[in-house]
Amino acid sequence: MENRIDSMTPTAPFDAEKAEAAAWFRTLRDRIVEAFEALEDSHAQGPFSDMAPGRFEVSETRRASDDGSDAGGGLMSVMRGGRVFEKVGVNVSEVFGTLAPRAQAAMAARKGIPGMAEDPRFWASGISLVAHMQNPHVPAVHMNTRMFWTPHAWWFGGGSDLNPCIEYDEDTAHFHATQQAHLDPHGAGHYPRLKAWADEYFFIPHRGRARGVGGIFMDDHCTGDWAADFALTRDIGQAFLPAYLPLVERRRTQPFDDADKDAQLVHRGLYAEYNLVYDRGTKFGLETGHDANAVLMSLPPLAKWI
Repeated sequence: MENRIDSMTPTAPFDAEKAEAAAWFRTLRDRIVEAFEALEDSHAQGPFSDMAPGRFEVSETRRASDDGSDAGGGLMSVMRGGRVFEKVGVNVSEVFGTLAPRAQAAMAARKGIPGMAEDPRFWASGISLVAHMQNPHVPAVHMNTRMFWTPHAWWFGGGSDLNPCIEYDEDTAHFHATQQAHLDPHGAGHYPRLKAWADEYFFIPHRGRARGVGGIFMDDHCTGDWAADFALTRDIGQAFLPAYLPLVERRRTQPFDDADKDAQLVHRGLYAEYNLVYDRGTKFGLETGHDANAVLMSLPPLAKWI
């Protein structure tokens, strides 16, 4: 897909912009955590309603530089064994330091940014969410948005995609329509471009299929207008709850059988394969020494391969 960085000149420190972006990702995290715990509280009938409502366990994550100095961190928020959510993680991070040679080479090769070896400093902040559901009729979902800065370029990335094991056309249509409604005010071309990008990015080559029913995705997004690019990124995040919550409300009380649960576990295996083999965020988090539990919170609690 289109790379928006190749015309960028060396960047300013962007301290105010970094702080604003990091604060927004934290605000979005707080909204989602509150909404998900409210779903747990309101689940009064249907499968799993006799269980105690789930709550997020929150812990800080910290990184250290090679010399032991502070390199940032974040908040890892994970709920396990709830009424609605079998496992869901909503993480935020703000990290900084210097990119190791392998990360430098990968970034330079993909983005065409000169000067990384001479000055490999970086700063990154974002939110990352993955939800695996108790009821197999409720789709799993992924969302993340992020900002990345180096002395040579800055950019935004992220999106969200739906991963049902049992597909419902009306759920897919609602998810996509809500995302389009949030993107269209920024320009009519954004939604079709980001939808096509998601279809390409979330494809699993060794299986010859997509991991779900798509959504939106962008990376390396930098028009040179930070405020406009940040506004687009915010609306990608703000589309998430109205796109997803109605699907949970619609499906969480549906009865299911062993065959439905088996289909869910097999689909989770597909999801795990993608995240471990192809996902850029997983690779970047492990390469830069971020907390492995936070990086791998996307993995399902149970999965099956046949």
